[in-house]
Amino acid sequence: MKYLSTRDENVRIDSSYAITKGISEEGGLFIPESIPRLTADELTALRGESYAGRAKNILSRYLTDFTADELDSCVKGAYSDNFTSKKIAPLVFVRDGLNILELFKGPTCAFKDMALQILPRFLTVASKKAAGGTGIVILVATSGDTGKAALEGFKDVENTRILVFYPSDGVSPMQKLQMCTQEGGNVAVSAIKGNFDDAQTGVKSIFTNPVIIKRLAENNLAFSSANSINWGRLAPQIVYYISAYCDMVEGGKIKQGDKINICVPTGNFGNILAAYYAKEMGLPVNKLICASNSNSVLTDFLTTGTYDRNRKFYTTISPSMDILISSNLERLLYHLAGSEKVKEWMAQLKAEGKYTVDGETLAKIKELFAAGFCDDDATKATIAKTFREDGYLCDTHTAVAVTVYENYRAQTGDETETVIASTASPFKFSRAVLEAVEGKESDLDEFEMVGRLAEITGLECPAPLANLKDKKVRFTGCCSKDNMDEVVFNMLGI
Repeated sequence: MKYLSTRDENVRIDSSYAITKGISEEGGLFIPESIPRLTADELTALRGESYAGRAKNILSRYLTDFTADELDSCVKGAYSDNFTSKKIAPLVFVRDGLNILELFKGPTCAFKDMALQILPRFLTVASKKAAGGTGIVILVATSGDTGKAALEGFKDVENTRILVFYPSDGVSPMQKLQMCTQEGGNVAVSAIKGNFDDAQTGVKSIFTNPVIIKRLAENNLAFSSANSINWGRLAPQIVYYISAYCDMVEGGKIKQGDKINICVPTGNFGNILAAYYAKEMGLPVNKLICASNSNSVLTDFLTTGTYDRNRKFYTTISPSMDILISSNLERLLYHLAGSEKVKEWMAQLKAEGKYTVDGETLAKIKELFAAGFCDDDATKATIAKTFREDGYLCDTHTAVAVTVYENYRAQTGDETETVIASTASPFKFSRAVLEAVEGKESDLDEFEMVGRLAEITGLECPAPLANLKDKKVRFTGCCSKDNMDEVVFNMLGI
């Protein structure tokens, strides 16, 4: 399996190089030259496998330059007792039609653990093949969950250093505390004055700056990424959708071969793009439902064909989705329209902040996707209703997906069994969740709210979050979006 760039089809590299480099030199994202197919019999056979077994089977089709032993080591190391559920990604049958895929059972209580527990292992193997001993510098822009998951995954990993940038006022208090108390000798964290898009744009600019790249090379260092622009981050996310389908069949919710819908709360498009790859591999999927919060740039694009980031930016109670520049959309556009159109649209986006796809591409998008969005009031209402009527407590991002799914079902009459990707523990967003359940504002501090939420729901706060209460804050710095490169050099001591 070779990997191409979304902006240059002449690029053809192995997965080790794609994972190590993170992003192509001209700014494109790496994609597999073809999408491997699962036969019906192969999908049936996966039902009898553990999550790790399913992961090894699926990932082996994409990472063909990894030996069986290398891949086995990566998978077994990633998906073991570091997750609180033996299922790794358990599926909860809430009610007819609604099935919650819990992706937050890892060490940082967010879905990013599903990929970021295995990416450092991928990178350790890949860098030996592709980088010849060069030190790897991981740069991360986060809207909340990726940062902590990456820090935890890369903590004290040999020959790597990791620096995370987060928007100073764009993450929840618990997310900030998770990052700023991070242990490890090779980690650093900095806030930036701005939003996630500023952080993401800054990181991508640093990645492709030849002067900065040269300076790193002179010190035997090279950049890589833990964001979902890195194929090694995206590929593991394909696994849990296929695993969920197997569990749906095993649980008697569907029969083998029946189609399901998949509804995903997403801002950067990576999580639902992984579901698209699963569908293209042969997973029986009827509709991919993209759920947005008030930053509804993806909903608008998927319904009109116009991507326009020139709009008001909303800071919401679902901060991991507060994004107006969805990097992974570029991969989808490549698969639907090819590299020449992608280059044209990305140039327009950079110059004008918007682009419109052609009618043929829009028709393909509408065939694949449905989309919707909701505001904070609707999100809170869904948290309260789902807990009151179903006894299930959603976080603020999952509640966006549940709201959009229920609106879609009401509007279309589509009663296909649907998997909702649940992206984080509700205790990561205790204020919003508590206020939703109690129906009033809270004046408690962060950990008092955690305690109160546990008391009234009968649920236990996950230990990785509860244990933050007395941890020492290590990182307090804040920079502007224009001097992020200086923070990188200072962290590296070069």
